Amino acid sequence: MLDKSIPYYNILMLRKCGKDLPHYELPKGYSFVSFLPGDEEKWAEIETAVGEFDSAVEALSFYRKNFLCYPGGAERRTIFIQTAEGKKAGTATSWWNYIGPKRIPTLEWIAVKPEFQGLGLGKAVIYEGLKRMQLIEGDRDIFLHTQTWSYRAIKVYLDAGFEFIKASSFGSYKNEYEQAIPYLEEKLEIKLK
Repeated sequence: MLDKSIPYYNILMLRKCGKDLPHYELPKGYSFVSFLPGDEEKWAEIETAVGEFDSAVEALSFYRKNFLCYPGGAERRTIFIQTAEGKKAGTATSWWNYIGPKRIPTLEWIAVKPEFQGLGLGKAVIYEGLKRMQLIEGDRDIFLHTQTWSYRAIKVYLDAGFEFIKASSFGSYKNEYEQAIPYLEEKLEIKLK
């Protein structure tokens, strides 16, 4: 769940190629499943539940506009964590963005519904997203955009081998590293500089 009690600042991260990718098991009763047509509604439900969108209608519109317009892209690049009962508990998308004209791999829209948080599902979906990204793109640098409101997830990203991008940017994101660091250090209770 996002913590909107602190200011919002963009945080950009990079996981450099060549790093080993640890294996991380899902808890018993959960499995990874790929996106199937119609799952955009489940994606919208998850992202709305964590506070990324104000409504599922808004989230659904976003997903359709940004992902479904690429035939086969969602099926290949969006994954879910599913319960034994078939409920979608979390998601991640191994997509792309740009630095100038160069297309770069990005891990995006990582979320676990609040009622499933604290079970290690976030870490699992990040590692699975990275693994699938390497299968699709090869062993390349992988970028990630997040924000101060997601400081709990940032600890997991750091553990997964991501580093802060301190000055440069990608896509249309503004790099607000300097503004974000004091809030992250306070919330994570660690020194980052």
